[in-house]
Order: sequence, then structure tokens, then C-alpha cells
Amino acid sequence: MKNDDKNTDDYQTVCKVIETISENWRSQPGLDELADSVGLSPFHLQRLFSRWAGISPKQFLQAITLDHARNMLKDSATLLDAAYETGLSGPGRLHDLFVSHEGMSPGLYKKKGEGLCINYGFHPCPFGTAIIMATETGLIGLAFADNGGETTAFEDMSARWPNARFVHSQAFTAPYTGQIFGPSGANSGQPLRLTFIGTDFEIRVWETLLKIPMGRAVSYSDIASHIDRPRAVRAVGTAVGKNPLSFVVPCHRVLGKTGSLCGYHWGITRKKAILGWEKGQLSRI
Repeated sequence: MKNDDKNTDDYQTVCKVIETISENWRSQPGLDELADSVGLSPFHLQRLFSRWAGISPKQFLQAITLDHARNMLKDSATLLDAAYETGLSGPGRLHDLFVSHEGMSPGLYKKKGEGLCINYGFHPCPFGTAIIMATETGLIGLAFADNGGETTAFEDMSARWPNARFVHSQAFTAPYTGQIFGPSGANSGQPLRLTFIGTDFEIRVWETLLKIPMGRAVSYSDIASHIDRPRAVRAVGTAVGKNPLSFVVPCHRVLGKTGSLCGYHWGITRKKAILGWEKGQLSRI
């Protein structure tokens, strides 16, 4: 079996376990029950799940409970204010991404990418297949796809800039995978260069998302208040949903007021997987 195929199969197994835990967390399913549901021994499931999520199935079960989500929301508005006051443009802690970013000109946005050459590639990552899009100025798109869904995901992303020219180039996009998902990428000393293409309002929302540290979360209303648009909660939700840089711009760290996970453009199971993976990264600090 090719490595990419094995990665896909392993990811699907982990997804199924995550779904089982998420649907049955009240009954606290044990390792034996989870292993049986995917046809693996408890030993092999423990190793596989821990490798992908960074924590054991039992720890993941604890991580997605409602109490955990509510704890993530504690003092979230204050957290954003503190990040703004200290001039942080992104999380600056170990195992989180250090980024620099700039917005494309409003004129280019209105032209829907006309005159822009976008390189793209498909790469295995901890959450399935990552679709990476970048220009000479930096990363402009990151999305996810399940096995067989690459074309659909690419069409979804490319539709954001319908007048751009797209060039399939694995060599151009490959370096981004290590910096984003690699174990030492966050500590390379080189900031990840992002280029935002959106309206002024969308860019303000995405910049605010960059201020949410790993292991914490905010609500849509927190973001609306932070950008001085307290009544624009629905518009904030729309902008969060249109985030073109999944994972890098952490829209997965936005929860409902009660701690509910709400939606995620690339699937609620993947959102849970990312939050669990981040929980594992923090446990190693």
C-alpha cells in the first residue's frame, strides 16, 4: 500500500473513532469498545489515534466535553483585548504558528483575482489531504479534503477567485506543509507569510482570529465586539465561514456562546480532530 493511501485509511479510521466518541460521550465508551468499532486491537488503536491526534482516545473524550468547551471560552473577550493591546499579530507560543500577513488591494479583490497566478498542490496532513494555494507573495488558501474529494474542494476554493490563473505545482506548495504541520515548523524562526484576499470587514475578522491562542476559543459575539461591530454577529459568522486559510487562521477556535462546536466548512468531525490535535500539542509543552 502506498504511503498516501495508508495515511488516508488511517485518517478515516481516526475520523470514525472521533465520530463515535462525539456521539456517545455521555456513555464514556472505553478503549475496547472503540477498537471493536473499527476492527482494531485496543493496542493498535491507542497507537494510531495517539499518533494522529497527539492524545489518547480517553484524553480526546475528555477534550470535547461541554465543560471543556466552556472552559475554553472563559475570559475570551479579555483574551482578544490583551492580544490587541500587546500588539500580537498572531500566537507567539511554542507549537503554534508565527505568521505575518497583509491584505491584497481592494481593486484586486473586486476583480476576483484577475491577473493573479495561484499555484496549488495536494499534500497529506494530519487531517486528510491539505489543498494549499500560494502566490509569490505568500499563502492565500488552505483547505481540506477526504479521499476522492480533492476536485470538489479545489472547485470550492478556486471559485473564490474565479478570474485568477491556477497552476498545479506540488513543488511550489510543498514547503508550506512542513511549516504549517511539521513538528518544528513553528520554531523555524521564519514567519509564515499570508496574503488575505477579502473585503475590509472579512480581513478584520480574520486578523482577529489570528489572535486566538491554541487551547482557547472565542464566540462570534466576542469577535463582533472586538472589531467594534457588536451587532454584526451574523456578518462575523459569515466571514468566519469564508475564511480561506483553514487551520492557519484558526476559525476552528470559534464556538457558540454555550460552548457548542457549531459548524465548520470542512466538516465538524475535522474541527473536533483539529481541537484534539491542538490539545495534544499543548500537553507536550
